[in-house]
Amino acid sequence: MGNNIFQPKLGQTDYTNVRWAPVVSCVIKHEGKILLVKRSKNMNLYPELWNGIGGFLDDGKSLEEKVREELNEEAGIKESEIISIKHGEIFDLDDQAIGKTWIIHPALVEVSTDKIVLNWEAEEYRWISMDELKNFDVTAGFMKIVGDFFNLPEN
Repeated sequence: MGNNIFQPKLGQTDYTNVRWAPVVSCVIKHEGKILLVKRSKNMNLYPELWNGIGGFLDDGKSLEEKVREELNEEAGIKESEIISIKHGEIFDLDDQAIGKTWIIHPALVEVSTDKIVLNWEAEEYRWISMDELKNFDVTAGFMKIVGDFFNLPEN
């Protein structure tokens, strides 16, 4: 497990020890490929697994604002580089291993750039095609999100 202790900012909710936690999970798309980021080994949850860009819905910001904020913070994608944001169907994902149920708000974000600047939360990134996705060890729920947006059959 990582060693990062979350310090909530004013107006922010700490979901660290809460059973149900709302999150946004973004699939980033650019010219037919999707972005995968490998979570840092220092992350408390799902270290070294591949994922999209996401975060807790832990303040008063709208879903749209949160998507833009997470893309900027975690991938260096500016608001002007976002072409479109499409929201998917919200679903719950129960992870019994950590005793948490994620309330996942999926978003498909098309961007005009493939230039990514990672923050501390990830250690590497790749732009991949859909058929390459099966070769990566991704976080719980990410395959469902991608499958729902791109009408892929469930395994």
